[in-house]
Formats: sequence, C-alpha cells, structure tokens
Amino acid sequence: MSGSLRSRLLVAGLGVPLVAGAAYAGGWWLAGCLAALAAWSAYEFCRLALGRARAAALKALGTAGAALLVLLAGLGPALAVWGGGALALLLVLFLAAATFSVVGWAGTGGSVASVSAPAAGALYAGGTLSFAVFLREMPDVWAGGSAGAWEGPLLVLFPLCVVWVGDSAAYVVGRKAGRRRLAPRVSPGKTVEGGAAGLAGAAGTGLLAGFLLDGFANLPLSPLAGAVGGLLLGIAGQIGDLAESLFKRGAGVKDSGSLLGGHGGALDRFDGVYFAMPLAYGLALVARALE
Repeated sequence: MSGSLRSRLLVAGLGVPLVAGAAYAGGWWLAGCLAALAAWSAYEFCRLALGRARAAALKALGTAGAALLVLLAGLGPALAVWGGGALALLLVLFLAAATFSVVGWAGTGGSVASVSAPAAGALYAGGTLSFAVFLREMPDVWAGGSAGAWEGPLLVLFPLCVVWVGDSAAYVVGRKAGRRRLAPRVSPGKTVEGGAAGLAGAAGTGLLAGFLLDGFANLPLSPLAGAVGGLLLGIAGQIGDLAESLFKRGAGVKDSGSLLGGHGGALDRFDGVYFAMPLAYGLALVARALE
C-alpha cells in the first residue's frame, strides 16, 4: 500500500468517527471541531498565498477569521442569520489587512493578493465548513425541533463519505489504470480514468446512502436523489482537489503543510470537502422543495 493511499485511509479511519461523534453531539462540539480545522486550513491557505513573505499578522488574521466564521454559525445555525455577521467579519478582515500593510505590519509589499489573503482564506475554509453546522440543524428546523437523533448527523456525514470514497476510488484506479491526463497544467498526476472512477464511487456511495436513509422522515434522500447528489458532490470534490493543486502550483510547493507528516496538510486532505459542503446544503434545500 502506498504512502498516499495509507494517508487517505488514515484520515478517513480517524476523521469519520471523530466527525461522527462531533456531528452527533452537535452544537458547540461540532462548531468547535470545525473551527479548529478551519483555522488550520486558513493558516495553510495564507502561507500558500503569501509565499515566503514574513507576514505573521496577515496569517493570524486569516486563521482567526476562519475560526470566527464557523463559531458565528454556531451562534445562529441558519444561513440567513449567519450571512450578515459573516459579511461584516470579511469586510473587517480585508480592511485590517490593508491597514496592516499601510503601517508596515503585514511583512509584504501590500499587493492586492497579499491584502486579500486573510479574507480569502477565512472564506475558503471557515465559510465553507460553516455549512456543516447548517446541515446539522436542518432536519430539526424542518421538524420543528423533533427530528430523529441521527438525522442531522447523517446529513453532515453524507457529503464527507461521498467525497472521501470518491477520492480514494480515483486515487486507486488512477494509479492502476490511469492513462490520459485530466488536467495536465494543474495536476499532472490526475487522470481521466481515475476521475471517472471517483465519480462512480461517489454516485455509488450516494445510491447506497439513499437506500439506507430513505426511511428517515426529515432526510430528503431517496436512492435516486442520493445517487444524483453523490455524483454532483463527487464533481465538486474533484474541482476542489484541482483548485487546491492550482494553489500549490502557484506557490511552488508539493504539499500545503505538514499536519500529517510526509502526507500533507489540512488543505491536502480536506480540499474536496470545502467545495462539497455548501453544495450539499443547496442540494438538501432543492430535494426538500421537490418532495
């Protein structure tokens, strides 16, 4: 077994039970775990964006901003409630970064990219992961607080499992049978065959989830809806993977960090999740409306 596959399995083996426990507990347990992940991810994002610049103040802004975005979701676990506070926080981050550049605290030349990095990193990691908090509370909102104990947690776990299964399938098939490059200028290691296998794995996971969860009153997930949702989330996960590869290529690095030793950082292992979580929220709303 290769080191990269071992890393993927390690993250899934440790991450799924941890997230399942936090999702089941909900509330500040879930928001706190996600805030920590968002903070670390935003720190890695800012390091990629700022390169070798000694910009501790800007990295700190992005790190804190990402955590605060998730914690804001914990305060009011609904998109409409969260949106105003999130917008205000992002504006503060941008203006603070610009001010730090003016007074010489930023450690950069004050380019548009460097001034924008804290807000962009906070939105990329904290903004997207906030949707996991919204998903957790969605069945309770629909049921007036009387949803089953596992309905919210399962709605959070659905996009996670779809993305991780799709990612693992793409990696295994790509290494064994990959011939044609999927995006050679962005990530030469990705193949069309691996991408197709990843989408098949994601759709299959969604189909299975639909069969398992079809009996829950407040989960709008039939087998067909699960398969379609799994396919769309698989596409989002692959776009997120390629986007993170683009960030690393621009920064001239192989990995976003060293959180997992030689197997990369938080961005490397959760890149697809950042894109999938907001989409999962939107798909749940659409599925509910079509019931």
